[in-house]
Amino acid sequence: MASCGEELFCEIDKLRVRLLSSVGDMTESHPEAAEGEISQGETLSRIESVILGVVTSLSNNEAPVLVLPNRSSWANVSFDSAIGLQMNSEHSVISIRSDCPSSATKFAQILKILSVVYKLVQSNSYATKRDIYYNDTRLFASQTSVDRIIDDISCMLKIPRRSLHVFATSKGLISGELCYLEEDGTRIDCRSSSAAIPVSSNISGIRNIVSSAKFVLIVEKDATFQRLLDDDFCTKMSPCIIITGKGVPDVNSRLMVRKLWDTLHIPTFALVDADPHGIEIMCVYKYGSVAMSFEAHSLTVPSVMWLGLLPSDLQRLRVPEESLIPLTKRDESKLNSLLKRSYLTNQPEWQKELELMQQSKVKAEIQSLAAIDPDFLTNIYLPNKLLYGGWV
Repeated sequence: MASCGEELFCEIDKLRVRLLSSVGDMTESHPEAAEGEISQGETLSRIESVILGVVTSLSNNEAPVLVLPNRSSWANVSFDSAIGLQMNSEHSVISIRSDCPSSATKFAQILKILSVVYKLVQSNSYATKRDIYYNDTRLFASQTSVDRIIDDISCMLKIPRRSLHVFATSKGLISGELCYLEEDGTRIDCRSSSAAIPVSSNISGIRNIVSSAKFVLIVEKDATFQRLLDDDFCTKMSPCIIITGKGVPDVNSRLMVRKLWDTLHIPTFALVDADPHGIEIMCVYKYGSVAMSFEAHSLTVPSVMWLGLLPSDLQRLRVPEESLIPLTKRDESKLNSLLKRSYLTNQPEWQKELELMQQSKVKAEIQSLAAIDPDFLTNIYLPNKLLYGGWV
């Protein structure tokens, strides 16, 4: 593997040049991509405007109503090849009425969180979403409702979540040729081959990123990530960075991938299962999600390339049939949904892979490669994919 190292560096560097030339400077064509945090004063002003509307309604003996963009409708998003899925300027909304039994609780929850956020911003202090939940567990009932409302507020106020002074505990892990400073000055070194580093909860505060990595590899599952870590993949193969969101990625993992792209401008690959769920996860990193489309410019990396596991790999490598899994009805439904996505028209090679899966009616996990040889993934599959351009 070491003997092909120089060739690999050359191929990856060529790819990097092509990417920079094709993607160009996204901040030029899309100035919103360069937006930083909203100022403290502006954040407070936008919250005050919402509260003023509530007070005005009460003074007029009217039931206050909060209007939120509908974050679950595909009709509210459009596809931009340089950004991904972004919320349309004109979009449908949801009315949260204070006098309606079905929405009164959510109305109270939103006002409570607005109150907490206002105090946080005013005092320049921070809290986690978990802290907010424990602020009033009876009102919120579950952590999920807090998480959803914070994103609703961020979308309603058109303010990035980090400007609300609310952080989420990260679930992702990162390792490889990377060092940086946290906002508080803590130096983070991700180069240890024995353990991974949790993804930061404050991505916007990261500075002084230093790396000689040739590429970033997004890994769908923790089990595969740990296998690469155990095999010392980041140093044996090529200086690189590997990151996992442990399945469906949290916002911090997505922000970190975007931060690495903005800073290093090196190729970003995805290693996911050859199934509709894995492909959906890869699409979230690359194109974003409907629910977070209002913050697409800071969450997506449209240059992400699908390294594997490809449906065509299953035939080409003759993965044993006993390692293949029949598609379920749910898989077929997800696959049909993916094939109808607007962004696939820009990815004919991806479309071919999905159609192949549709025809074969089988899926496979990355671990299925172990049926060929226990070390096939790290010793043969990935090195050859990277060296000979086996991505789409």
